[in-house]
Amino acid sequence: MDRARNLLEQIQNRLEELNKAERKVAEVILQDPKQATRYSIASLAQAAQVSEPTVNRFCRSFGVSGYPELKLQLAQSLASGAAYVSRAVEADDGPEAYTRKIFGSTIASLDSACQTLNPQVIDKAVDLLIQARQIHFFGLGASASVAQDAQHKFFRFNLAVSAQSDVLMQRMLASVAHTGDLFVIISYTGRTRELVEVAHLARENGASVLGLTAAGSPLAKACTLSLDIPLPEDTDIYMPMTSRIIQLTVLDVLATGMTLRRGADFQPHLRKIKESLNSTRYPSDEELL
Repeated sequence: MDRARNLLEQIQNRLEELNKAERKVAEVILQDPKQATRYSIASLAQAAQVSEPTVNRFCRSFGVSGYPELKLQLAQSLASGAAYVSRAVEADDGPEAYTRKIFGSTIASLDSACQTLNPQVIDKAVDLLIQARQIHFFGLGASASVAQDAQHKFFRFNLAVSAQSDVLMQRMLASVAHTGDLFVIISYTGRTRELVEVAHLARENGASVLGLTAAGSPLAKACTLSLDIPLPEDTDIYMPMTSRIIQLTVLDVLATGMTLRRGADFQPHLRKIKESLNSTRYPSDEELL
């Protein structure tokens, strides 16, 4: 994907890196990119409540000479249909508006994550999972339910698997870790102190640590390997929504990678687990006919 096509994604992904004034420019553009293509530089500066030189600095930070070129790339991005834009729900939004925004934001975030994730790093993550003798999934807060879902997925691979959302239990498990153990630590921000400490503790005891977290975060730096997940929302302010969908989808990718690595001989095992549930369900209407 060339620079013009993914400009909106770049702005979305770099939102947290921008200074306060430039972030105001980014937010105006992301709120209504079609309208942004109609603004003059003076109109955009007024809408963002910044100076015109700030708009020019914003443009240069994205590798374009000025606002006319930025508008052209915005128009090309919109025309390609490549970018979905995350838009915040507002107080006066009705059901149609907030439903559309939440679905649109989720689609945008998944598309951005797909573009960002490195297939080679995915392959290395599957290596760690395949080689592990036991796997512990750790998450706190909103990520705790994601860790629980991971346990539900990965126990099918004939591995000892656990999910922990209690910090004390996480520390105890990390303190008795051994070579061959894998700790998968899930954290949207990667800045939770307890999880970073647990990652260091596990590695000191010979275990491998795979992070599902933000690029360059303290947790990412503490891990053996980190799958860098983009930051589509500010969870310091808003309730996490799309971040959990991204985490769950990445875990689906890893589970699929493991299934493919195990090959056709492993399929009967998975089928046996699936078929064990048949007796727990009422027959469908078609089966009754």
